[in-house]
Amino acid sequence: MTRRTEWPDGAGFGSAAGDTENRSRRNRGAGPEADGTARDSGGSLPSRAGSGPPRTPEEQARAICLRLLTGSPRTRRQLADALRERGIPDEAAEEVLARFEDVGLIDDAAFAEAWVESRHHGRGLARRALARELRTKGVDSALIDEAVGRLDAEQEESTARELVDRKLRTTRGLDRDKRLRRLAGMLARKGYPEGLALRVVRRALEEEGEDPDLLDHHLPDA
Repeated sequence: MTRRTEWPDGAGFGSAAGDTENRSRRNRGAGPEADGTARDSGGSLPSRAGSGPPRTPEEQARAICLRLLTGSPRTRRQLADALRERGIPDEAAEEVLARFEDVGLIDDAAFAEAWVESRHHGRGLARRALARELRTKGVDSALIDEAVGRLDAEQEESTARELVDRKLRTTRGLDRDKRLRRLAGMLARKGYPEGLALRVVRRALEEEGEDPDLLDHHLPDA
């Protein structure tokens, strides 16, 4: 396992983009906030009368990407989608995105690794659920496989057991069938395979004092 990365659902390595933006503003002598220019709802920065020529599409794309990356890490596809929604021409968007990748402000591999660490430790998500989330964010399949592969089966099972242990006390007093459905269903929603979920639930209930012979009527011997 890699070293655990503290990244609670959205915060993380975006600070690098903020540092770059601040340095760029100092080099220019002033930024959009310094001259009082307000951002419009689409993320572009309209010029005021007498403040200079209109910003180029590349400049607008750069400002949009820096602002988004300062707020939270983003994948290349997320940024590309944001630029497209704001009307940035594809050629200008591609030029800016390629440059951001070159300097390390866009790094889908680092994004995927940090996402897996954060969402597994913070939400208890299994590899299958993590891979599904990364796909929706446009991360390449090879990078997804590499990131979720760092989460080994032993760690995944240990986390599943922790989730079941926390849920057990809230199911006490329910009939056996309902407890089993709730515990196994909770793990299934977090992406744990059926065999693993049933094995973990069975072991937890046996340790709590459930009769193994009675469990045989409800759970397979996983």
